[in-house]
Amino acid sequence: MMMLSDFDFELPAELIARFPAERRDGSRLLRLERGSGAVSHHRFADLPDLLAEGDFLVLNDSRVLPARLLGQVDGRAAEMLVVRDLGEGMLEALCRPASRFVPGARFVADGGARAEVLETGGRGRRRLRFDREYARVLEHGYAPLPPYIKRRAAEAAARREFDRERYQTVYAREPGSIAAPTAGLHFTPEVLERLRRRHELLTVTLAVGEATFQNIESEDLERHRMGSERVRVPAATAQRIRERKAAGGRLLAVGTTAVRSLETFARLDAGAPHEEFSSELFIRPGFEFRLVDKLLTNFHLPRSSLFILASAFAGLDTMREAYRVAIAEKYRFFSYGDAMLIV
Repeated sequence: MMMLSDFDFELPAELIARFPAERRDGSRLLRLERGSGAVSHHRFADLPDLLAEGDFLVLNDSRVLPARLLGQVDGRAAEMLVVRDLGEGMLEALCRPASRFVPGARFVADGGARAEVLETGGRGRRRLRFDREYARVLEHGYAPLPPYIKRRAAEAAARREFDRERYQTVYAREPGSIAAPTAGLHFTPEVLERLRRRHELLTVTLAVGEATFQNIESEDLERHRMGSERVRVPAATAQRIRERKAAGGRLLAVGTTAVRSLETFARLDAGAPHEEFSSELFIRPGFEFRLVDKLLTNFHLPRSSLFILASAFAGLDTMREAYRVAIAEKYRFFSYGDAMLIV
């Protein structure tokens, strides 16, 4: 039985990327062979040269919402991550410091949106009533960067437009995510064009929600339950996947959200059309991958569902050794960090 502690590792704090590479495709790329454990070192711009004839890519085209709000509660600095639109100005958010968001407290966001706290829940979850509709609340929002990037209010304001552009894939189309599908952040129009010359690019949409970044609190992985996230696999995409796989093509999933979308889709009733559905799939070692043959992903947090998924795909011992090499070679970690190609 594998436990959560099996997926822990020590990471020097200086390897946590607070900013992306100057150029998206200038980030580093570690190529890992699952079978042998062999690694090689590249730049992301090299990706088209590292793929084999017949490989095809599936990308998550979800667009990140500016869901982070900065402001004040009763004159003191506070912030929130809006996680759900409940309609008619009612929103659910993860708030901090949670102690300031008590029932009746009033939040004033940068840009002027105002809200009253109606209900409280655990881990900073609050239900609030705003003075305007959801879309207008987010007009002055910030990119929902993970907390470890540590953008305090002044720096976040100074880099607001930078982060709203760079914490977004260049192929993002469908609004709905509250975190980026970060493996896709490295692509440039030039890299995509080079890929299209030899490889088909397909898209699915998974609206990245809390499930992707939620903490795993049980040491026994069997007891962990993923939250639900909305997925769309267009019929045309599903048909092309079937055709390419039948012809011997190998599917490269761009990011863990694409993996979860595809592997959930593979487990639906084949006799019924399923373009839109929910995924609660928690992928851990022992999982049978039915569609995904290769994986492009970032370097992930220890003890996270993302690292566990990558370990299920490559093997835990292989992944541990690859991360040891990455740390020794000073790869940059997490959302704004470098990438790994697992073949």
